[in-house]
Amino acid sequence: MRNPSFDKPTGAPQFFRWMLILAVVHLLTACSGQVKQDLSKADGSAISTVPTGSAKLVRTIGTHSGDNVHSSLQDKAGNLWFGTTREGVYQYDGKTFRQFTTKDGLSSNTVWCLLEDREGRIWVGTDAGANVYEGEHFSKIDIPASKGSEWMTSSVGNDTQPKSVEIFSIMEDRSGKLWFATLDGVYVYDGQFFTPFVVDKNGKGFKNSDKNNVEYILEDEAGNIWFGGRVNAGVFRYDGKSIIKFPLEALSDHDWAWPVLQDKHGGIWFSNWGGAYRYDGESFTTFTTADGLLGNVVTRIMAAKDENLWFACGGEDGGICRYDGESFTCISAKEGPFNEGVWTLLEDKDGFLWLGTRNTGLYRYDGEVFVPFSG
Repeated sequence: MRNPSFDKPTGAPQFFRWMLILAVVHLLTACSGQVKQDLSKADGSAISTVPTGSAKLVRTIGTHSGDNVHSSLQDKAGNLWFGTTREGVYQYDGKTFRQFTTKDGLSSNTVWCLLEDREGRIWVGTDAGANVYEGEHFSKIDIPASKGSEWMTSSVGNDTQPKSVEIFSIMEDRSGKLWFATLDGVYVYDGQFFTPFVVDKNGKGFKNSDKNNVEYILEDEAGNIWFGGRVNAGVFRYDGKSIIKFPLEALSDHDWAWPVLQDKHGGIWFSNWGGAYRYDGESFTTFTTADGLLGNVVTRIMAAKDENLWFACGGEDGGICRYDGESFTCISAKEGPFNEGVWTLLEDKDGFLWLGTRNTGLYRYDGEVFVPFSG
């Protein structure tokens, strides 16, 4: 049974209880026109939405409802970063948001992914190439593109003139190398050189059919690298010597999947538009609406500090679901706390859950209250 109530995350400040009380008092006495929406819960309490004041993610370019907050991270200094599909990148220091766009050096205002490396640099993957932020400004990082059937390996800043490539995701492996999943194939960056990830005998790079091959990359605890994308049937595991394909045709109508995380038991989780999947080393287990998910379009899976898993469902019937290892507990966007179509999930150091949604929406959730942080 779906129940839209969750336990309050560990470490969430107590002042949110006071915020909720003050918001109720204000609404009952002042009638200021702000609306609080209550959702019925089995225990008789309520989930509500309260105003946040002036500290919001404000759109300046003029995006539409189909755009979204697509990626997120918290850096070592505690700042939150949010990548959007039309409004560039926002940095939140706990008080105010700062927006970065092409005017600040970004290659594009459409940002697919964010990563902080072990040196504290913020990497941004856009639909027009990669950028890195080292505390003052964004620098463009040129990834050498393939030339016909031949690959070019070159140092950043040399005389070559590589074209821009779309960056779907960036992953840092245990050795400190960065892996880029691009429109032009997979590249590995050692801090000085970009090298295409060549596996097949033709030297065309990993599954480089029609170039658009991999969207997500994951390294597991054993050091295996997993790959997946929407144009390649199945998922792939590379152990440093050879690559193995795992077919998915029998699991759903969608034969591709994104590798997203490894859980505390060692299971590898994947998602696609047909649900979520867990690989235990021998077989796959499928999770769909029949198992309690709100929707089968699973855009993100996140492991929380309490070891529960959170699922973001990106369709019109989407929302968020918490999985405790046995069952799902969900809150639907149709119930009103946030915009439909959740595309990124982040748990910050204080235990708050941040949701990035369609219509460039951003919300913070403390287990009881959804606070909108976009306007």
